[in-house]
Amino acid sequence: MATAIQPASEELFARLKRKPISDVKREGWRGVMNAVDAAGKLLMTNHERPEAVILSLREYSLLTELAERVQRDDQSKLEQLTRAFDEELAVLKQPDASDRLRQAFSVPLDLHDEVISGQSF
Repeated sequence: MATAIQPASEELFARLKRKPISDVKREGWRGVMNAVDAAGKLLMTNHERPEAVILSLREYSLLTELAERVQRDDQSKLEQLTRAFDEELAVLKQPDASDRLRQAFSVPLDLHDEVISGQSF
């Protein structure tokens, strides 16, 4: 059962070499795989509707490597954010943190007749 194709996928599919699924019967699997080897990837269609994409081992390896690299990069960024957050929170774990917070909140805020909205940098 074919799923509906998203517009972004249609653009990607438009760039792929197409081959009707019926060619598997006519040319045999080897014939289809020769086309895959030549193009790297092949969009298989059924009555002009995209059904599947066949990837060469090289294309599959490249995509897998790229996905793994992105996942490692995301993990690295998450670890950096976690370290930065932990460093910020470390101040609250100091023995005198509660006293310093109470003192900061006990001092009246003088706005000098101005309205402060949000944080400025």
